Amino acid sequence: MKLFVGVTDGNWYSYLSAIKPDEINFWQPGGKQTFKAIGTNDLFLFKLHSPLNYIAGGGFFIRHSFLPVSLAWQAFGNKNGTKDYFSFSDTIHKHRKSNLRSEPDPVIGCIILTSPFFFDRSEWIPVPEDWKPNIVQGKSYDTNTLVGRRLYEQVQERLARMMPLNNTADSVYVRKPK
Repeated sequence: MKLFVGVTDGNWYSYLSAIKPDEINFWQPGGKQTFKAIGTNDLFLFKLHSPLNYIAGGGFFIRHSFLPVSLAWQAFGNKNGTKDYFSFSDTIHKHRKSNLRSEPDPVIGCIILTSPFFFDRSEWIPVPEDWKPNIVQGKSYDTNTLVGRRLYEQVQERLARMMPLNNTADSVYVRKPK
């Protein structure tokens, strides 16, 4: 089984971990490359920007698409990780080093994830030993490798500890690797 560790902004993570939505848009400001690192329902993990070199949560990949910022907001609202459209648009423009005048409605990549989970800070997982500081977007792992399997097991351990608190029919379950 493959999993992906995506690098994300602390503000995006903090906002979403506070509201605990049922789905999220893990957006890519560039909006040029199709995300094909993992398949539908595979595990997608959130690695916070340095100096917080930890995996702080994750979700399950549904699909990738390209959308203008305005349509991404219409589709996901605050599940984009900001409280309002203006904050979202401003964040995108900052990452793109552009502005409303030069790009009134830029196209972004949208990685749609379902059943997101957010670890308490005490449960954050240090990045795997093979993580390089120059990784900007993320890295794939396979559970057939030692590093990939260990990461998967660490996620499973934390989710198992979370289950008694979320013991409902819609709780997060991660399938076992093949």
